[in-house]
Amino acid sequence: MADIAFLLLVFFLVTTTMDTDKGLRVKLPPWPDPNNPPPISTQNNRNVLEVLVNANDMLLVEGQLLDIEELTEMTKTHLTNDGRDPRFADNSKDAIVSLKNARGTSYERYVEVYNELKRAYNEVRNEYAVNKFNRDYDQLPEDDRDEVQDKYPMKISEAEPVDVGE
Repeated sequence: MADIAFLLLVFFLVTTTMDTDKGLRVKLPPWPDPNNPPPISTQNNRNVLEVLVNANDMLLVEGQLLDIEELTEMTKTHLTNDGRDPRFADNSKDAIVSLKNARGTSYERYVEVYNELKRAYNEVRNEYAVNKFNRDYDQLPEDDRDEVQDKYPMKISEAEPVDVGE
């Protein structure tokens, strides 16, 4: 009996698959070289859209309280501004979205904000592809897709979590 139980146990251990969490696909910056620090950024402040999430999961974008539903549209405005409005980016290639979270921000809120930012980039890229190539971004050949990515590069900068208040 013990042999059969052991064989069954081994069988179930070998045939069972374990689901692993995939997490968010984010390209991390290279590991800093202590002998060669990165250059100080000379980025124009108008090219950076500041998104702050406090410990109470409240969203502050460019100094104003915002609902999550409005984040996508404001990000799209920032990316497609091309210098028209002085509050937003000079052009799409220099546009950066800076995401900063408080240490007490919930993981669900972080993912929700991050998804809205990615949605804005995806919608802008898709609109550009439809206007220029008369096709959705997903249906473009790789060369055209690269052109769209060059026009609207995804630049989401995530700062170290800080205490941004409540």
